[in-house]
Amino acid sequence: MFKEVGRNVPRVDGYALVRGKPVFTDDIDLKDMLFIKFLRSPHPHAIIKSIDTSQAEKMEGVALVLSYENAPRVPHTTAGQGYPEPSPYDTVMFDRKVRFVGDRVACVAATSPEVAEEATKKLSVEYEVLPPVFDPEWAMRDGAPIIHDEKDSQGILDPQHNLVGEVEVKVGSLEKGFKEADVILERRYEVHYAQHTPIEPHIVITWLDENGRLVIRSATQVPFHTRRICANVLGIPIQRIRVVKPRIGGGFGVKQEVYLDYVAGWITLQTGRPAKIELTREEEFISRTRHPIITLLKAGAKRDGTLTALDMRILSNTGAYGSHATTVMYNTGSKVLPLYRCPNVRFQGRVVYTNLPVAGAYRGYGATQGYFATESMLDELAEEIGMDPVELRKEVHIKEGETSPIFQALGEGREGISQVISSCKLPQCIEEGLKLIGWKKKPKEEGRMSRGYGCAIMMQGSGIPAIDMGAALIKMNEDGSFNLLVGATDLGTGSDTILAQIAAEALKVPTKKIIVYSSDTDLTPFDVGAYASSTTYISGGAVLKTAERVLEEIIRIGGEMLNEAEGELIAKDAQVISKRTGRSVTYEEIAKNSLYERDQHQIIGSMSHISSQSPPPFAAHFVELLVDRGTGKVKVERYVACVDCGTPINPKLAEGQVEGSIINGISYALTEQFIFDKNGRMMNASFQDYKIFSAMDIPELKVVLIPSHEPSGPFGAKSVGEVNINGPCPAIANAIWDAIGIRFRETPFTPERILRALTLGGSSGART
Repeated sequence: MFKEVGRNVPRVDGYALVRGKPVFTDDIDLKDMLFIKFLRSPHPHAIIKSIDTSQAEKMEGVALVLSYENAPRVPHTTAGQGYPEPSPYDTVMFDRKVRFVGDRVACVAATSPEVAEEATKKLSVEYEVLPPVFDPEWAMRDGAPIIHDEKDSQGILDPQHNLVGEVEVKVGSLEKGFKEADVILERRYEVHYAQHTPIEPHIVITWLDENGRLVIRSATQVPFHTRRICANVLGIPIQRIRVVKPRIGGGFGVKQEVYLDYVAGWITLQTGRPAKIELTREEEFISRTRHPIITLLKAGAKRDGTLTALDMRILSNTGAYGSHATTVMYNTGSKVLPLYRCPNVRFQGRVVYTNLPVAGAYRGYGATQGYFATESMLDELAEEIGMDPVELRKEVHIKEGETSPIFQALGEGREGISQVISSCKLPQCIEEGLKLIGWKKKPKEEGRMSRGYGCAIMMQGSGIPAIDMGAALIKMNEDGSFNLLVGATDLGTGSDTILAQIAAEALKVPTKKIIVYSSDTDLTPFDVGAYASSTTYISGGAVLKTAERVLEEIIRIGGEMLNEAEGELIAKDAQVISKRTGRSVTYEEIAKNSLYERDQHQIIGSMSHISSQSPPPFAAHFVELLVDRGTGKVKVERYVACVDCGTPINPKLAEGQVEGSIINGISYALTEQFIFDKNGRMMNASFQDYKIFSAMDIPELKVVLIPSHEPSGPFGAKSVGEVNINGPCPAIANAIWDAIGIRFRETPFTPERILRALTLGGSSGART
């Protein structure tokens, strides 16, 4: 059916990457560069009574020291989101109050990183130490320390109780639903802090171009949001700023934040010199994290598996600032609850400040936390009613042609939009996954090893409906090739390649004829950036519409050259062909005709795309694991993921996204953990002490793409980038239960935690 879509076309940037070409943010060296280092707070909560910068400023090579005393104070959010942002304006460049260990106090710009680092040690700061609060449940109580008592913040619901925001939606009647239930369970689930750990940490370089405009070269997921936020904080017009995003060495949501770019920009504006910030690994760990969330989940079901009531109440810990606070909270319900066919539902969410590192956007964006609770609860319900957990999921999941009232009741930081599921191959995903995993066919015991099987199903979304917008521009060159300019941001996901394939398919040319340039606010059209699983669906939709418009012009000119009516023409293999005579003209001939010969003009087009729908991808995950009863260690033997992402534009790239999500999710479930001391300082902020999965840890992994056709997506495509990170935590928890009969409702599932539960003789290892 397709010539370019559905093929494993090599990445358009692959040749440069494998040859180690200078394509990343740090791969430039500018004359007279200043290097920026931060002085960070040793206290979780304190007022800066005084700061003496004189000794640092006397050091040779120091150009500027910034603190709250000489930096602009403009309240803003660091969340790179659409405008107006739903997150609170609770951050300034430098504040007199620090709110977690590692909060920035001041920075030094100097001629070398070493001089800048040494100069930070010369800064003398006197603090008034305030009592901190680390427990999100205590944070809301009367008398708890007030973290944000400044007068100029905006959008905080109840600062006196550290409450950033809350939401409650109800569908049907919980009272009626629980009365109808044969079984009612109520459980508490907790998920933990974790960091994205991109191999490339946050990095930004700024300079003034020949016209005095500020250029920001940044490893960002959101170039256009970066430009807008920086213009606001720096107090200069947007037109004076250009943001360029080179290749990125990993993002996963952490680079959806804008909190370093304007610091470097301000120093460049003050000194006239290029400036660079590159976080250390220790700093990266406390840059942004996943939101720890406590979920209280009450569910009612009949003996046949029918869900009668779901009551989900969550408490999200946003840390010291409210970046993405309310939107992640909303998503914990909005991306999870519609999966389950249940007439009576309540979702209540609260998000609070604590004096711990700042949580932000992380792949899965709240759904990861929500699915751990709901998919664990389904297994607990199945156990209670004597039903196979896979059969229960077949009974309760939403089907093609159905809707959920949650879609309309709950969106992302606001009410949602009603939608009907127009593509869903989840039943096929479940059946294929069951077959591939060999569900419970192997012996349960192998010496001191106990084998367990677990599963989880999930869905996500494709962009934020009626909010996310992308645009594209395509122009034709004399040789019949095309320049594709997109604001969409390739994070290493291969989106430049996927968008090129969409353009090539629509224009009837090979993908190699598409020259992609992305993510430059001066040269490319607007795009919200890479988040919310929007790129293929939203940006791809813009590329498709643009390519179709350009193709119309190509066919029109071809018709004039062939003296044929447009209805008698087709485009194929870079030619316009007469259906009547078989005569043809090549794209090269058409381009030269338009540029040099007749009615001279540039063949060019630009279109934008926004959708009122957010069609969910679906996935079914299955895991086989062994638990060592002597050590508590979990070894994942095999992992199977069957995924419906619509039409996979580039199957290998889609499979790579799924594999990366799963490995990230398994690592999060088993080994990743922030360890804090009593002062709220992270004690294991290094790869030596914070364990992420490497190639040596990857289990046997099988990914199967089960195509569907999403009518609202480009060539039937939906998203694939986030949904699969939501599966490992619940699937592994369910498999551990199957192996040793202990239910863990708190992550991560470390050997210490499992061994402790085994030693205690079957304790659940978490509160109920």
